[in-house]
Amino acid sequence: MKKRLYPSKRPYKASGKKPDIKPMQPGSERSLRHVFGKIGVPDQKQFTPDPFQVQAIEAIETSDCLVTAPTGAGKTWIAEQVAQKVIQRKGKVWYATPLKALTNSIHAQFSTLFGKENVGILTGDIKENPDAAIVIGTTEILRNQLYDAMDTGENLTCELIILDEAHFLGDEQRGVVWEEIMIYLPVRIPLLLLSATIGNPFQIAKWLESIRGKRCHVIQKNDRPVPLFPLFLHPSGTLFPLMQSQGPGQQQTLHKKVFKFNTAKRRPQMAPAGKLPPFGDILHILDRYHLLPAIFFLKSRAECDQAIKLCNSDLLSKHPEREDALRHRLDELVSGNPHLEHHRQRPFLEQTATAAHHSGHLPAWKVVVETLMAEGLLDAMFATSTVAAGVNFPARSVVILNSDRFNGVEFMSLTPSEFQQMSGRAGRRGMDNIGFAILLPGKFMDLAYVSELINSPPLDIESQITINFSMVLNLLLSHTPDQIKIVLEKSFASHLILSGKKRGKTARKKFGKDLELLWLDFLDHMAFLTAENFVTKEGKLTQDGLWASKLRMDAPLLVAQGIRKKCLPQTDPALLAAIISAFVNEKEFTDDPLYHKALPQRLKEAFLGAREDLKPFAIKLLEDGFDAPNLFIQPSLLLYLWAHDKPWEELVSQSDFAEGDLARLILRTGENLRQISKLEDTFPGIAKTAKEAIDLILKEPVVTFYK
Repeated sequence: MKKRLYPSKRPYKASGKKPDIKPMQPGSERSLRHVFGKIGVPDQKQFTPDPFQVQAIEAIETSDCLVTAPTGAGKTWIAEQVAQKVIQRKGKVWYATPLKALTNSIHAQFSTLFGKENVGILTGDIKENPDAAIVIGTTEILRNQLYDAMDTGENLTCELIILDEAHFLGDEQRGVVWEEIMIYLPVRIPLLLLSATIGNPFQIAKWLESIRGKRCHVIQKNDRPVPLFPLFLHPSGTLFPLMQSQGPGQQQTLHKKVFKFNTAKRRPQMAPAGKLPPFGDILHILDRYHLLPAIFFLKSRAECDQAIKLCNSDLLSKHPEREDALRHRLDELVSGNPHLEHHRQRPFLEQTATAAHHSGHLPAWKVVVETLMAEGLLDAMFATSTVAAGVNFPARSVVILNSDRFNGVEFMSLTPSEFQQMSGRAGRRGMDNIGFAILLPGKFMDLAYVSELINSPPLDIESQITINFSMVLNLLLSHTPDQIKIVLEKSFASHLILSGKKRGKTARKKFGKDLELLWLDFLDHMAFLTAENFVTKEGKLTQDGLWASKLRMDAPLLVAQGIRKKCLPQTDPALLAAIISAFVNEKEFTDDPLYHKALPQRLKEAFLGAREDLKPFAIKLLEDGFDAPNLFIQPSLLLYLWAHDKPWEELVSQSDFAEGDLARLILRTGENLRQISKLEDTFPGIAKTAKEAIDLILKEPVVTFYK
């Protein structure tokens, strides 16, 4: 799919005329009567597994297995059945996911199925029952356990690895972790991969077969368990089919009425420029045609928070018993937690049965919203596109306002895989006969482009392997440089290089014709480690390299330099947490409050001292082409005040962080401190201080639902 710079063929220009906006009146195109007639709950039948589910369970008994099937098709059921067989044989299962929210969800689900005593969880924030028969955790934790196993020579105590959302192998930021797991995993341990959106599953399977020497079955299911019907909501309030076909077997095109709207010189608008649509009216239309509950995918957090204010209580007030059920369940979920009981969005949720969901919210509040949505107590959830990945709260309809999304750096057109993740939430298996993807017109919606996405296959996954200092240190624990070269030759990148056509050309350009660019990158990292006495010239870890390899964190070398130069706080837990947060922080600041009177003197001296002492080392990193974080005092001040029990609401109101971002900063700081606490053999003082610092910062509301 090509990148679109604008949502249509012409750049958007303000016309200077008042927009053509009229009140919305519910209506539907005549042909939709037949479609809407399918809405309802399927007849309850005794569960019978689909053939692809049975095939996957049989395949994993003797080989690896990659399952690709649409969202909601029943991939997790496969994992449940396979895990059951393993623990019946007294074996152990590791279930890895890319998201903490998904990890929590799977943990709750498996705890109900197998009993809490048989299920553990490991996410960095949480360590609960780690020796259980089934461990649910993030991929980073699993990768770290493989590092430890290679170092000690001990086998990973596990008889099955399940990698959920396996398309994260192609994620630019985190794909390297997935690839490392697949490379390092002992061949004796079967590997079950689950995903809804992989365009080249057979190529991935061939790669796995080449490095693991065993069969990897590909089990595919292409049809959705609940059929999807795309709709277009005209600004007038009338629903139209988005697509039409000219005849049997012919390609679908935009419905004639939608095409006419899309090509009109002056199109009616649903809302003034820069304003959100009238969501209250839209919910009434969807309710009229039994299209609720719905998930609305919006462009930004601010839009999600604003959207709930545009809804009203009319729909909920028609059903007093449902209104009572919502309030009762909400009371149960927030009881005993003042931060949730008095959450600023609670009144909107109670009065309108709608909620916003995005990463700017407290993790605990997101759990409340997810629970209410999953239990069918909300009419609508307004979310950013990130909610589409992994977490299970499907609805009857998804409503899409934009044909692009923000990837953290820039706005890019939706890919087929991203669209499938979003539309995959439409239609609840066992609860809906049909699901709907409803497109709304607007400045950033290209209807023709989305019509192409609907039937487009998911994108092929490319290798995202990269070299970093933590990887080099941990591989050198158990490998010589020559052995590491062989390890890199097992990468998916190496397999792609040998591929023909476009994929091979792209891989050769990125990694070199014989992986030479990747290998040179490794040598550059090792040369820097050698110059700084973490590695010997022969490629063995020095004493500093041995303990530094345990620092699996955001900026391991800079923190390691701070530890060995003793320029990090040694005995003050609050100060240590504050300084470490500066290494974790990813937010840029322009205002520097270092000389403000309100800044605690102890913090100012510790921060300036650490920054000054580490400056020469940071310059070396930058001069050699490596990253070094800018250290800002704003996050350090927040962590320092939080460690000294400043009230959460005051802390949030006085910071530039949304409370979800601040909670994430604190959790990641806690994880970095946990890495430092492992150094009790070599640096017992700062290791003890790090443990104390963790207890100071991991408290409510940050750790609510994480205990």
